[in-house]
Order: sequence, then structure tokens, then C-alpha cells
Amino acid sequence: MREQRYLSVLFILYFIIFFFSAISIRAQEVEDEREFDYGAKSEKGPRKWGELKKEWEACKNGEMQSPIDMSQERVRIIRKPEIRHYKLCNATVKNRGHDISVQWHGDAGSVLINGTNYPLQQAHWHSPSEHTVNGRRYDMEMHMVHLNENATNTIAVTAVLYKIGKPDRFLSKLIRNISSMIDKKDEVKNAGLIDPREIKVGSRTYYRYMGSLTVPPCTEGVIWTIKKKVRTVSRAQVKMLREAVHDYAARNVRPLQPINKRPVYLMAPEDTT
Repeated sequence: MREQRYLSVLFILYFIIFFFSAISIRAQEVEDEREFDYGAKSEKGPRKWGELKKEWEACKNGEMQSPIDMSQERVRIIRKPEIRHYKLCNATVKNRGHDISVQWHGDAGSVLINGTNYPLQQAHWHSPSEHTVNGRRYDMEMHMVHLNENATNTIAVTAVLYKIGKPDRFLSKLIRNISSMIDKKDEVKNAGLIDPREIKVGSRTYYRYMGSLTVPPCTEGVIWTIKKKVRTVSRAQVKMLREAVHDYAARNVRPLQPINKRPVYLMAPEDTT
């Protein structure tokens, strides 16, 4: 009888040890699967990105890094409008672990910048905004990423800023897909035909500067276009985007980077002030 009790106790102890060991291993796996994160004090946070991999050195040593602050005091006025030609195209919604992205598959159209066409590849969201305007940070920022591998500067990103208000219609159409992939890194959902023209990018007035990707490898030579008109998004939509990703961070924003005497341009049509 005593022997049976002794074996029962041993079995219980073994189960407890195994259970907590499994939890520890699982937690480590979750941590290890993230190549980088946004924790200010994290060993994989923005201040450490340039040290994590050799090919990420630009995150630390680059002279043309993004995001930056758009200050009215230093902008130069230009009159070179960009031309957008977007079209309906099949797309998927993906949980990339640090953000939610819409990825188009096929010809979703392009944006014409200085005579060069940049085909649209994907769009994703950051909250709050990464770029600031005269020191003000907004509630959300969307990046439309375009790529032309044959161009001198291969990447062009159009950024749209948002403040809390009415729901964004484009996000409303994706909310079912997004809510179904909460904490599911690399989860991909077929979104069917998605029209980029439904993304309200704002007025013809915008900021333009040369910068970098705001995530590793922080590649430089990116043509940035930040729309001046601020759109609206609901608080619930912003919350859903952050809850869905797998990094458990309250925000996915890289700190502002030094401008290093880079020119910042403001495209202002003749009929605007």
C-alpha cells in the first residue's frame, strides 16, 4: 500500500515538473521565433536591430533612416505631382507577427514618381504613427509599399496618417479576416479581389524625402511620400490591429531617426496654400 502511494506521489511530481518545463520551452520558442520586436528595453528592440545581424547594420549606421519628423520650418516647396493608377486585384491578408499586411498577387497598379512606375506590392499598418508632423504623432499610419527592381531607388512607400474618429472603410472590409488570425503568426487568409483605390490616401499635398525601411534590414534609398491630409480610423480598428499580431507589444513603431540635413519637400499644387 505504501509502495503504491509512493509511486503515485512520484508520478504527480514528475507530471508537475514536466508540465512547467513544457511551459518554459514553449515560451522560449515563442520568443525565439521573433527576429526582432519593438520593446524599448528588449534585446531585440529597435536600439538593438543593427547588432542582431550583419545585414541589418544600416539600422545602426545608416545616415538616411526612417521615420523622421516633418517640420514645416525646413520643407522646400515643389510642384511635381505623383500619378496613381491602381486596379482591382486578388489579395491575401497576412499576420506577419509584427504587423498585419494586405499583399496583392498580380497587377494591382502602380504609382508614377519622377517618370518611374512603381508597382504596388502590399500595405500594412503601424500604431501609433511612425512619422510625426511638427512633433505631433497620430493614432495610426498605413504604408503602401511599391517595388521596381529595375529602378535606381527600388522601393517607394506611400504613407497615410490617421486620427481617431469614424471607422476606416477599407479596414472595415478586412476586419473579419484580421479578427480570425489573432496571435497566429504567418497566418494567411484569402481576401479575394481587393481594390487599392478604396484606400483613401488624401489630398494632392504630400511630404517627400529619401529614407529607409522602418523595419530590419532598414534598407536605405526608399522614396517616402507622406500624405498631408489626415484620415480617420476608429479606436476599435486600431485595437484590433494590435491584438491580432503575435508580438504582444502595445505599439509597433520605430523611434524617430536623425534627419542628418536631408531635404524634406512639400508637394503643394498651385491652387493650395
